[in-house]
Amino acid sequence: MREQLRLICGVDEAGRGPIAGPVYAAAVILDPQQPIAGLKDSKLLAPRRRETLAITIRREARAWAVASATVAEIDQLNILQATLLAMRRAVEQLEVVPDEAWIDGDRCPRLACAARAFIGGDRSVPQISAASILAKTARDAEMLRLHGEYPNYGLDRHKGYPTPEHLALLERHGACAIHRRSFAPVRRLLGA
Repeated sequence: MREQLRLICGVDEAGRGPIAGPVYAAAVILDPQQPIAGLKDSKLLAPRRRETLAITIRREARAWAVASATVAEIDQLNILQATLLAMRRAVEQLEVVPDEAWIDGDRCPRLACAARAFIGGDRSVPQISAASILAKTARDAEMLRLHGEYPNYGLDRHKGYPTPEHLALLERHGACAIHRRSFAPVRRLLGA
């Protein structure tokens, strides 16, 4: 019974693998009185379903927050440390202080509350699935916004991931301000 009364915050990230754009993280405390059907890893959901669930999560969750780490922070710290920073920022922005944070993956950021890592948590822990959905939809929205500023890279289609199309456009146009210079494809291009 005590476990049910504890405030558990799920935390996940979006955007570790891309070569462009910030990394995002979300933290979500679900309301046990308002269960949300259909929560699963954001990568397993169609974009429209992800967007619908994100609206429901923001409306029904007890608390939620989204944060990011910039491309400069990624290049300065490395992607793992920047991801942990974004996660910490998301948890710190919650309007409700959690008793414990459950993190997707094998590492936990330094937090004021207890934290546990769950490998594959985005598939098995509803709070982490909800965080996965919010992080992914927020990052996708940012990449669409950045596409307006940098239309030569097809960010609206690949969201900054190193697809063949993106790599070809990177080769043609060179790196721009949102490319992660510490990532091998961008570093190679800049070194050539």
